[in-house]
Amino acid sequence: MIARIWSGESPLWRLLLPLSWLYGLVSGAIRLAYRLGLKKAWRAPVPVVVVGNLTAGGNGKTPVVIWLVEQLQQRGLRVGVVSRGYGGKAAQYPLLLNAQTTPAEAGDEPVLIVQRTGAPVAVSPVRRDAVEAILAQHPVQLIITDDGLQHYRLARDKEIVVIDGVRRFGNGWWLPAGPMRERASRLKTVDAVITNGGVAKAGEIPMRLRPGLATNLRSGERRAVSELSNVVAMAGIGHPPRFFATLAECGVTPQQTVALADHQALTRTDVQALVKPGQTLVMTEKDAVKCRSFAQDNWWYLPVDAMLEGEQVEKLLQELLTLAR
Repeated sequence: MIARIWSGESPLWRLLLPLSWLYGLVSGAIRLAYRLGLKKAWRAPVPVVVVGNLTAGGNGKTPVVIWLVEQLQQRGLRVGVVSRGYGGKAAQYPLLLNAQTTPAEAGDEPVLIVQRTGAPVAVSPVRRDAVEAILAQHPVQLIITDDGLQHYRLARDKEIVVIDGVRRFGNGWWLPAGPMRERASRLKTVDAVITNGGVAKAGEIPMRLRPGLATNLRSGERRAVSELSNVVAMAGIGHPPRFFATLAECGVTPQQTVALADHQALTRTDVQALVKPGQTLVMTEKDAVKCRSFAQDNWWYLPVDAMLEGEQVEKLLQELLTLAR
């Protein structure tokens, strides 16, 4: 229903317009207060790069963060990552992640970033605290924030926005009548726009998500996902249909697809109930970090990597390297 309202297919969005106007008024006033200096943003002693979005829901932002970290690491840069830690609840904040940190504590995305990149990652509702926690223990040269475009309390040196190239901005209205956290005109003020799927417009960096080999959660065995049979597909991400479409592109027609809420907590009982004898469960890598501790032999995940194209990609990376050195 939310997808139909935000896309404009359902006329119910009109009923939510008063709340959207209020949302827009409040968020605009907050941003204006920082622009006018009425509120002061904290500036870190190292450059800060925000990777965020203008809309609610999954746009492929975390794969972009992972891609950026890996690209900069390959070029010799020491990078740290901070996040709000949605879906997790730590005993105290800031929380600096380690190999034993669970998604229940830090959220699924920060744990995934640590596992994929090995970079220092800290979570806190106050991004400044997370930045200081990293700097206290790691000599990083640059901080990337996973989300936080609207967290103006943290000053930033570069802003990168990831948009869904298929859904774009829906009906264009603020939450809750539409998907927008800020209006599309905000794109004029950011440093780079990365378009995940669809057709990138002039000035945008095209991106696609490339699936890797399916990986067994228990054994670590890897094989083409098309070799798996009797598949049940599970996705607890911001936009589950994207994962199901990826499976279809790989030649997999699931017997059942299960769309879960983004950051939804998962238990052994809940996940086991999705699969009947003889079936194979295939999930996203983000779901896998929450299921690994109680995984079964027939559970697999499909990792994806962000692939960015065009001349602007190297230009963006060089700008970040120059910023940090």
